[in-house]
Amino acid sequence: MSDAIETVCFDLDDTLCTYTQRSEDVLEAAFARAGVEPLFPIGAYHDRYRNYLEESDGIGALRRACFADLAADSGRDPETGRAVADAFASIRDQTSVDLLPGASAAVEALEAEYRLGLITNGAPGMQRAKLEAIGLEDAFETVVYAGHETRAKPDPEPFEVALEALEADPERSAYVGNSLESDVGGARAAGMRAVWVPTDGASRTTSEPEPTPDYVLESLEELRTTLR
Repeated sequence: MSDAIETVCFDLDDTLCTYTQRSEDVLEAAFARAGVEPLFPIGAYHDRYRNYLEESDGIGALRRACFADLAADSGRDPETGRAVADAFASIRDQTSVDLLPGASAAVEALEAEYRLGLITNGAPGMQRAKLEAIGLEDAFETVVYAGHETRAKPDPEPFEVALEALEADPERSAYVGNSLESDVGGARAAGMRAVWVPTDGASRTTSEPEPTPDYVLESLEELRTTLR
C-alpha cells in the first residue's frame, strides 16, 4: 500500500496499558476467597472470554457465565464458578493499570498529525476506568467497545464502525495492537494496515506471524517513525 496513513486506531489492553495485578494472582486469590481448590487456569478464561462478550451485560455477568461453564467442565457445580467470579470481581481493581513503555508519548505525538480512535474488546465501564486511570480518556475522537456496541474483534464490524465515525478510508488507516488473532486479523479483515506490537518479545520467537501484520514493532516508541 502506498497511500499515506491519515488515521490511527489503537487496542487498549496489553497495547497501551496492562494490569498491575497479575491475573494469575487474582484468580488464585479468588479461589482461596471462595473456599475451593483451583479449578482452571487463567488461560482457560482468556481463551473463552470473547465467546461471552456479545451475550453478557457487563464484565461481571460475562465472568460469572464463563466461570460457571469452566467449573462445570471441571465436574463442579456451576454455582461454584459463579462464587469464584464474584470473588475475582471483588479483588480485581480496574484502575490498577500502568501505561506500557512509550504509550503516552506515542499517542501525544500522533494526535497532532492523525485522527485517532480506540477499538477495544471489553465492557464500556471497565475500559473507561482504565482510560481514566492512565490519563487517556480524552485522547481519542471515537472509542468502540467491541463485543458490546458491535461484534467482538476480530470481526471487522468494530473497525468499520470506528472508521465511519472518523470519516476514514481503511487504506489510509492503521490499527495498532498486541494480538495477532484479534488485532492484526480484525484490522486486515477491515482493509486497514496492521501494526503488531507483541507483548513479551513474542516477535522474536514468531518467525512467520499469521495473520501477517504490515509492521512489527518491539515497542510503541517506534510507532511515529514507522508510520511516516
